[in-house]
Order: sequence, then C-alpha cells, then structure tokens
Amino acid sequence: MTRLFPKAIIKISSLMVALLPLAASAQVIGPGGTTTTGSAAQDNPIITGVPFLSIAPDSRSGAMGDAGVALSTDVNANYWNPSKLAFIGEGTHFALSYSPWLRRLVPDVDLAYLSFAKKVDDRNTIGASLRYFNLGSIQLVDANQNDQGTYRPTELSLDVTLARQFGENFSLGLTGRFIHSNLSNGAFTAGQQTRAANAVAADASMYYRNPTQQFGKDAIFAFGVNISNIGTKISYSDNGVKYFLPTNLRIGAANTWMIDEYNEFTLAFDINKLLVPTPPLRDNTGAIISGKSDDRSVVSGIFGSFSDAPGGFGEEMREITYSPGLEYWYNKQFALRAGYFYENPNKGARQYLTLGAGFKYDIFNIDFSYLAASQQRSPLSNTLRFSLLVNFGATGKQQF
Repeated sequence: MTRLFPKAIIKISSLMVALLPLAASAQVIGPGGTTTTGSAAQDNPIITGVPFLSIAPDSRSGAMGDAGVALSTDVNANYWNPSKLAFIGEGTHFALSYSPWLRRLVPDVDLAYLSFAKKVDDRNTIGASLRYFNLGSIQLVDANQNDQGTYRPTELSLDVTLARQFGENFSLGLTGRFIHSNLSNGAFTAGQQTRAANAVAADASMYYRNPTQQFGKDAIFAFGVNISNIGTKISYSDNGVKYFLPTNLRIGAANTWMIDEYNEFTLAFDINKLLVPTPPLRDNTGAIISGKSDDRSVVSGIFGSFSDAPGGFGEEMREITYSPGLEYWYNKQFALRAGYFYENPNKGARQYLTLGAGFKYDIFNIDFSYLAASQQRSPLSNTLRFSLLVNFGATGKQQF
C-alpha cells in the first residue's frame, strides 16, 4: 500500500494554500489530513475545495484585473458569464488558453482551458469548456525513504452550457459542470485511504446590454450576473473533511464608447463574493466564540454566507473583491488592456496590477496578459497567460 510522506504532503499542502486566498492565518486541512496554522487572529480567509475553479483562465479578462462578467461577448464567456453566449456572432468559436501557474513556488504547475460555442438558431447558443489543472510531479517515498516513484496530481472540470436570448438585449444562461480532483493517487495517510474526489455543480447567469448614445457618441452599457459552482461538497476520503465548492457571486458592468471609426474604449468593473460559510472563531477547545458553525448544508451555506462572518457586516464587506479594468481597441485589430484586482488583507491579500495586449487577424485572436503582484515575494508575481481564439465562419474585422 502506498503511503504519502512528507515530500508529497508538503508540495500538495503548499499548492493548496497558495491557490486558496493567500493569507497567513488560515488553518487548512489538506486531503491527507495535513494542517497549516497561522498566527494573525484578525485574518479569517474563506477556505474551499478545488480552488482552481476560481483562477481566471483567459488572457483578455486576465489583463483587465479579472473583470469579465459584462464584457462584450467572446467564447470565453463560458467561464465569466455563460448567458453572454446568446449574443455571440455567427460561426463556430473555439479558444485555447494556457498559463504557467505559481512559478515562484514550483516550476511545473500550469492551467489549460479549452472553450467552444456555437449558435444553433437566432436565440439559442450552446457552449462547452474543459479546464485542466496540472500540479506537477510529486516524489513518493515509503517510511524508510525508499523511492516509490512519482505521480502527477491533476484536477479538471467539464462544462456544458445553454444560453438563450430574450428580446433584443437580455439573455439567461444555465451551465452544468463535472469536477474531478485527484491529488493523492489513492495514497494512505493520516490513518485514511484517500481517493480522487468528484463533484457536480451548476451556474446560473444573466446578461443585459443597451446600445445607446453617450457624450454624442455611440455606446453600449452592459450588466451581468453569474452565480457559479452551486454544487455538492467534495471529499478525498470516505470519512474525511467535506469541502464546499467555491460557489461565487459575480456582478459587473461594462461601458463601451465608440469614439470614431477606429477607436473604442471599454471600462469594466466586477465585484465577487464567495457564497461559502465564513469560518467561526474558536477557542483552544474548539468551541465557537464568535460567528456561526460552518458545518452546514450547501443551501444553508449559500444563503448564510451574507450574515455569518464573526466580525459582522464589516467583515462581510471585507470578503468582497474588486476588479476594475480598461480595454482599448484600434481599428478592431489591436487591443491594449489594464486592470487591478483587490482583495482585503485579512481575507487573502491578493492585490495585483494586470496588463495585456491583443491582436486580431481575419478569424484569429491572439491575446497575452501579465500579472504584476503588488506584494513582495507573492507567488502570483509575473504570472503570464496566453490565449488563441478562432472563429470558423467569421471574416474581416468583426469582433467575437
């Protein structure tokens, strides 16, 4: 029987902590029962399973501070707001995105994302996407430190979407998702036999756009909402901890100004809140001294997530993240982008500037983004994303 010993435990635990909000005080119980405890009592980040589902996969929104719920439609709306797919152009749309991830911690972790969309009639669009997260190679040893080979922990999700347009300016979307997480390769550790974990989830989304006139110029105002990862809890052993999925509420708006035939600006702004219970504060015996128990059902966790923080309304507000972003297009062929992502220091402290560019030629879009974290020694610093979008059936300068 394979046992998971310190080298593997350390790497998996480090990656899980880094993928979760990057705070110093969380107690994180990994799939093997390992525990990491910090010291700053005021820090109280929310812990979820499969946090790879919260990583922005594409370069366009990745360059705009992770703002994307109300941006003009492209095939990566499968992630940001599936209801936008109802407004996608004619043709068959594909996108492939790739990002080396957390390279300041480990050299061989990466995220790949494949997305598809196609209109089936004037009102309905189908979409699908595959997200694959590779956590690199893990060295296994037995109790005597003898080499037991290596394995590569992986996680993936597979989505299917139906988006439907209602009227000229409004659409709804519904997404189903299968999630698979294999972090331990069936290892036996901390007295438990671990296994790959599976879960199912759904997204519900809406999108509204209003072509208008602003400052004497053609403009489009858009508003979007996406509630994602509403689904079953996930566990890595029969009797182990059951983690909430990263159920998330994303709300955003975007305003686009067509300055003239060649110049176009978009300003976007998203806010996010995890719909997951906030961990209560406990004393040394484990008794709750402030807040509410986080051992509850998924439905109770979603609705209770607006009022369960130990610090009351002020702490609930600190759980919101903010993503302002700016995009400029020249001649519908060259794009420059910038944005900023802000998370409260007591809730993860992810704060970073993002930059990027895009180029469109015929049916191809090529996008690039760069993340410059504002914290010293942040594992997110210098993160790169690359995306290629293809629309079979579209020609010329028409945007996706």
